[in-house]
Amino acid sequence: MGWRIDYHIVTPGMMACAKNASIYKDEKFSDHAPLIVDYEREL
Repeated sequence: MGWRIDYHIVTPGMMACAKNASIYKDEKFSDHAPLIVDYEREL
């Protein structure tokens, strides 16, 4: 089993809107795990 690093790439403006990040661990997806990022942005 290898190590897999999954990324979430955003612009600097969106990075400032990121409020929380977590890894979804409720199910196993090979050696990948979905990264969840919550954003707060005014429209």
